[in-house]
Amino acid sequence: MIQIAIVDDHAIVRTGLRQFLGEQVDLRVTGEAANGREALELVRQVPVDVLLMDLSMPGQGGVEALQAIKARHPDLPVLILSGFPASQYAPALLSQGASGYLNKECDPQEIVDAIRVVARGRRYLGPEVAELLAGRALGDAGQPPHEALSERELQVFLRLARGETVGGIAESMHLSVKTVSTYRTRVLTKLGLGGNSELTYYAVRNGLID
Repeated sequence: MIQIAIVDDHAIVRTGLRQFLGEQVDLRVTGEAANGREALELVRQVPVDVLLMDLSMPGQGGVEALQAIKARHPDLPVLILSGFPASQYAPALLSQGASGYLNKECDPQEIVDAIRVVARGRRYLGPEVAELLAGRALGDAGQPPHEALSERELQVFLRLARGETVGGIAESMHLSVKTVSTYRTRVLTKLGLGGNSELTYYAVRNGLID
């Protein structure tokens, strides 16, 4: 029996996943969490063979949670299930220890297949992710990571690196806090960093801020 913990800030998503996964004879959901901090606590409290986790969550999101979980539980497979395109996140997250990356629009059976694969200690690479990884291996080795950021991502990155808050950035850029938080998540993932202090260090090291 594969024991699964679901981490997603939407209760309806957790309920749907719990019901669907519960129909599989070899899978059992042992717990749920709504953000990264709750996920860390959950892993300490209940038996978990596979952590199925979203990226964009309030408080501690999936990027920081992945790093924290892998630091404490390096052998625990973490399968990312996100609404963001694989091209934006999958290669960086896999390099940071994720065992697989699925888009929420995938066929539900693919989620089951991926859980079974990562529970055996293997990575799950769907066709799109495999192609992305192959492309990176062949091409972009010499490009600094920040050059892959979009213009808006770079703007948010530099403001965060200078110590501005998400709320302050949202107000000055006329964006919602959720939108700025999403940009922050993208930046952390693309740069392979774990938080704002690492963003500042990266920016200083690469001459992007004084």
